[in-house]
Amino acid sequence: MQFVPFEDGIEVKGQAVKAVVEGFNNFAVLASAYLLDEGIGTPTPNGLANLDLEGWYSQKSWLLCFQQIGKQLGDGLLMQIGMAIPRNARFPEGVRDIYSGFKALDVAYHLNHRKNGRTMFDLETGRMEEGIGHYGYEPVPGQRKIISLCETPYPCAFDHGVLTALAHRYESNARVVHDETKPCRKWRGDRCTYVITW
Repeated sequence: MQFVPFEDGIEVKGQAVKAVVEGFNNFAVLASAYLLDEGIGTPTPNGLANLDLEGWYSQKSWLLCFQQIGKQLGDGLLMQIGMAIPRNARFPEGVRDIYSGFKALDVAYHLNHRKNGRTMFDLETGRMEEGIGHYGYEPVPGQRKIISLCETPYPCAFDHGVLTALAHRYESNARVVHDETKPCRKWRGDRCTYVITW
């Protein structure tokens, strides 16, 4: 499984990390084992990882967690985890439809990460810090279609899940297709391209 390189000093908000547990559905103890193995959360007596939803966790550890889940359990589970992200991650205000949702996705992505102790998007100034890649947004004029170029260090299947859940939030019949004619991070590419239609 190929991942885009990541920078040191990057952290992920606990609220987003919770998506790992939700992605496992009824197998929260198994999800917790993956998190705890990478030093994410603290163990509870019943075997669950106690996560501080307002706290911050090492992105490197979270990516290693994804790598182990992908190797041992496959892309289907990585996609399920990605689908839990829009329910858990912080989004900016004003998102009302599929267009504004996808336009805001990169901002939301940066709001849920911080670098050297500073959130990677400042809502007051609109300043975005680089270091974690981007979720692209390109609406196709005259069509119910959006192209999203994903250049993140996360697994392809995870991003597919994020985009699918976000699309379904606003358009229940939306389809998200990975463009197989373009480079893919799973095969040593540095980005993946998804086509969203509804």
